[in-house]
Amino acid sequence: MATSGIVVSHGHARELESSLPALAPQVDELLVVANIPGSLPAELQGARVIENERPRSYSANLNAAFARTYGEFVVVCNPDAVAEPEAVQVLAAFADAHPRCGVAGPQMLDPDGRWQPSRRRFPTVMGTLVRRTPLRRAFPPLERQRDHYLLDERPAEPVETDWMLGGFLLLRRTMLDEIGGYDSGFRMYGEDIDLCYRAARAGWERWYVPGAVVRHRWDRLTDRRLWTRRTLWHWRGMLRFVRKHPERLKAL
Repeated sequence: MATSGIVVSHGHARELESSLPALAPQVDELLVVANIPGSLPAELQGARVIENERPRSYSANLNAAFARTYGEFVVVCNPDAVAEPEAVQVLAAFADAHPRCGVAGPQMLDPDGRWQPSRRRFPTVMGTLVRRTPLRRAFPPLERQRDHYLLDERPAEPVETDWMLGGFLLLRRTMLDEIGGYDSGFRMYGEDIDLCYRAARAGWERWYVPGAVVRHRWDRLTDRRLWTRRTLWHWRGMLRFVRKHPERLKAL
């Protein structure tokens, strides 16, 4: 089955110098969305380009890119996510062998090789309050979220999960068509949780496939600093998620 690659760049020309050469040989077509000026590197490795006249939300950019690609599988790749050789093939082969796999995500590592907790549980009320309010100061940064980040589990074989970080995901187009793609109302943060939640409700599986490896710089900005613009974006994303899925308020 054909695989399309999509990268949205919001001024990330420098990061694309590493991520595009790693992704291009692994997909059948590659589309880069330049959300603002200065988003493209000198070399595009044969990628097609959409240049926006005005900035759009990350989700809206992805949906526009889906409409201009043809692959049965679509890889959504952050500009700073560098796929190791065969990562896409491992994910696509797994999804091809599991017809209800709508989302497949790789094992993610920091650039220095440290493991990243990219496989997570759907958010709960208490977990969100602890992570995004001053309550977090009473607990060590990640220890307070052992259950949410699944820190006690590092599976060596594929496992089903609630959701995975959207920095690098392989998505089945049939699933995207069925659930309507991403919700463009999410500006940034929360769109990956919402996508996986809607996929789950529609009966699509989400699989963590550790045999595929991607290196990704996880800045942890909202974990290091309590009040930032990104914190507000997180809260707005979570509020939208709860408005759409009020049943999650029961998950304390």
